[in-house]
Amino acid sequence: MNYRFFSFSILIVVLVSSFGFAQVSICSWNLMNFGKSKSDTELEFIASTLNKFDVVAIQEVVAGNGGAQAVARLVDELNRKGSHWDYAISDPTTSDNPSSVERYAFVWKPSKVKKIGDSWLEQHLQKEIDREPYMSTFEYEGKSFTIATFHAVPKKKNPESEIKLFQSIPSYYPKLNIFFMGDFNCPQSNSAFTPLKNEGYQTSLMNQKTSLRQKCREDDCLASEYDNMFYNYKKNKVLQSGVLPFYNAFPTLKEARQISDHIPIWTTFQIE
Repeated sequence: MNYRFFSFSILIVVLVSSFGFAQVSICSWNLMNFGKSKSDTELEFIASTLNKFDVVAIQEVVAGNGGAQAVARLVDELNRKGSHWDYAISDPTTSDNPSSVERYAFVWKPSKVKKIGDSWLEQHLQKEIDREPYMSTFEYEGKSFTIATFHAVPKKKNPESEIKLFQSIPSYYPKLNIFFMGDFNCPQSNSAFTPLKNEGYQTSLMNQKTSLRQKCREDDCLASEYDNMFYNYKKNKVLQSGVLPFYNAFPTLKEARQISDHIPIWTTFQIE
């Protein structure tokens, strides 16, 4: 596979005073069958794409075939970019369908954020959700936040039935400032998100497609609005958000899809 040189430059402009607030940049990326099939060249590309962020939530780490090892290899690549990184990998999810079982991962810069306690697969809704969320609490400049990363069942398997259950998770952890993020296989406008929105949650992206088509239609290479971040607007503020159209680095969409069939999403949050 041939790659053109590609790098991302992210300019974050903060127009408000940062006094008394913590600002943290978070990325979420479904890396599609992330395991031993990823080459060293592909891992270097992924690391170059993610290097600018403080914390990254990764979905679709394969349960077998070197998934955990691929995360470790990715962190090795990140450590060559000038900053030290650490990582946590979930146990396999508890789906009754062996083909649905996956892992999740977090990678982060310890110089920017401190991980608090152990990460965990959310067990309260384990029987109702095929791939239960993976959760971890971090601290940034004295402010703590918890990320729940999630990969919903495919559209044909009714992801709405899982998403509707998310409203109950904050009640299990009333002291935590929870961010929900990942691949929901469902647009944020879907009524399945209404219960969560009624709990004070908003999305950092609106009307933004994030999954790749099989083939571009002229300049339109994105198919569906599946990936997003949900945050409690009473506790947090979005300073800037966006996506990384990494596929522009490749001669063809087929080559880009060797990296993933989703693009990364990111948000810089102000945590109050």
